[in-house]
Parts: sequence; C-alpha cells; structure tokens
Amino acid sequence: MRCRLSELRYKEIVNIENGVRFGFTGDVELDLVNGKACALIVPGRPRFFGLFGRGEDHVFPWECIKRFGEDIILVEQDAAPPVRPPRERKSWF
Repeated sequence: MRCRLSELRYKEIVNIENGVRFGFTGDVELDLVNGKACALIVPGRPRFFGLFGRGEDHVFPWECIKRFGEDIILVEQDAAPPVRPPRERKSWF
C-alpha cells in the first residue's frame, strides 16, 4: 500500500490499547540522510479558539506505528506520547 504525505493529513491517530484518539496527522519528521520517516506529529489543541496559541505537539516515533488504515493510523504506546513544546508564534506588536 502506498500513501502520499498529503494523504496523511486526513488520517486520525488512534491508540490500540485504550482507543484514545489523538487527532489528525499534522507533520512528518524525516531523516534526510538515511531517507526514512522518523515520526508522525499531531499538533496540540488550540487554546481559547487559537488566540492563546496551541498546546504541546504529540510525537509518535515510527516504531510505535502498528498499522495504516484507509482513514486511521493505529499506534501502540504504553505511556503518554512524547510531547514537544508549543511552537513559537510571531507577535504582531
């Protein structure tokens, strides 16, 4: 099965063990030297309608990904996924 990076945006990430839905894939971390995908990233939830930025991103290492479906990606993680700090937003002032 083949999948384009643009198609990943429409796939939701779900934990196999407890059924938690993390959201839709927002980004992919690539290793350009070895030509491999390293992780899938789900952006954090917006705070107060996006006016106060976003929460921390969820990062799913490639080793945790178990199966790709037509509309979901199944992952297996015992604990909470590693998170990245929120992205810095440029101020208009």
